Amino acid sequence: MEPTTFLYTLLLTTFFIYTALLLIRKKRTPPLPPGPTGLPLVGSLPFLDPSLHTYFADLSKKYGPIFSLQLGSKLAVVISSSSLARDVLREHDNIFANHDVNEAGLTISYGGNDIAMSPNGPTWRMLRRICVREMLSPHSLDAVSSIRQQEMRSTVRHIHASSGNPVDIGAEIFLNVMNIVTNTMWGGTLEGDRETESVGQDFKELVANIMDLLGRPNVSDFFPALARFDLQGVKRKMTVLREKFDNIFERMIEKKSYDEGKRTKDLLEFMLRMEREGGDSKTPFTMSHVKALLLDMFTGGTDTTSTTVEWAMAELLNKPDILKKLQEEIDQIVGRDKLVEESHLPQLHFLSLVIKETLRLHSPLPFLVPHCPSSSCIIGGYRIPEGTRVFINVWAIQRDPSNWTDPLEFKPERYLQQGLQRDFAGKDFDYFPFGSGRRICAGIAMAERMVGYLLATIVHSFDWKLPEGKDVDLSEKFSIVMKKAIPLVAIPTPRLSKNELYN
Repeated sequence: MEPTTFLYTLLLTTFFIYTALLLIRKKRTPPLPPGPTGLPLVGSLPFLDPSLHTYFADLSKKYGPIFSLQLGSKLAVVISSSSLARDVLREHDNIFANHDVNEAGLTISYGGNDIAMSPNGPTWRMLRRICVREMLSPHSLDAVSSIRQQEMRSTVRHIHASSGNPVDIGAEIFLNVMNIVTNTMWGGTLEGDRETESVGQDFKELVANIMDLLGRPNVSDFFPALARFDLQGVKRKMTVLREKFDNIFERMIEKKSYDEGKRTKDLLEFMLRMEREGGDSKTPFTMSHVKALLLDMFTGGTDTTSTTVEWAMAELLNKPDILKKLQEEIDQIVGRDKLVEESHLPQLHFLSLVIKETLRLHSPLPFLVPHCPSSSCIIGGYRIPEGTRVFINVWAIQRDPSNWTDPLEFKPERYLQQGLQRDFAGKDFDYFPFGSGRRICAGIAMAERMVGYLLATIVHSFDWKLPEGKDVDLSEKFSIVMKKAIPLVAIPTPRLSKNELYN
């Protein structure tokens, strides 16, 4: 064989072997999850429905419990089954331990310095430790129980003053939670020169605007190369909102004086001491961390809690027999000659069932906080590349008929059935409203107390009815926190035996 012919033969053979190896490798590499094809450049962006939770649930019926869609230059994967959620949040928890941070979240969290946006690592562990041990531990919650009692009495007085007139339940509860959270954080409410109700409404709108921007589709998130241009002004608007909180935080911080021999009385004093000392031995703790954690506590503690109580009241007013059963239980344990105390809560078993069922149907965060794998991972036989935005559709999973009988019905008694006992620990992947794994919500203990205490108090202290000609509206408004599309307005009537209990 001539040298030239031999060389051509060698090159041709090498080419065929290389091509065959590529095909074999491609065949062995798991594919991306199935999903809609979308359009060039923009992918499925033009087809997104504002009610993203139901839109994704419908797509899962077509493409299966795991599907992908291209959103601009960003790949998104949606998980809609309990078994696959387990794979992500338990079996591969270390890979999916980071949250997918959008531009709005990065801005409001002082550059990702809070619990939700901070990547898994020493800083995140320090921030979580501060919250769980210093504010949200059972001991810490017990230490400030008098604050919750005081604000609960104030709420009862205020609702009583509106007896016979329509009351916006969500707004009333938000004011209560706002004062509890702020008093716990820095030892004072947000009262100023104006009436407390006016301040509460301003802050309710401020938190609502933040949540709206966090959940708003943003070109910067779908095309990261364009983020520096802030084409929709989301970063600019969020910066304005952050500055409003900043002004409040600065005033509160100025009032605090650091005294090394002084016993820490609230979270802010503790964090200021940590900031002055520079953090722990491994991780610095800065003023940005202080402000980001304060913002976490405020936005995370107020909006989700008040929204959950509002949903619970809407479901109870829609099912008067369940409301009556709950009132009867509280009457039996508490009596009608005194107000509910936190010490009564462990004995109110039906109340806990009502709260569980409310959180099943109305999980505060329908997608939790989207996750982002730190490396490529195989889930359900499909490849999820590093950097993908992963949505866990807990709203759909907790309404899945393969998991639940009559999934759309509000049935608190369902948890009394054998094998259906559920808690908030994130161990059962047909029910995990607070998430699961290492990024599970840090505020579960506080949420349980607050929601239980609030709900028990307002259904025990008052009878409620809808305004004439009105029905309960259970329609949803999709956002980071799933709200009622129409605020719940109802009329209270005193039901306790002694009028002085309302004063």
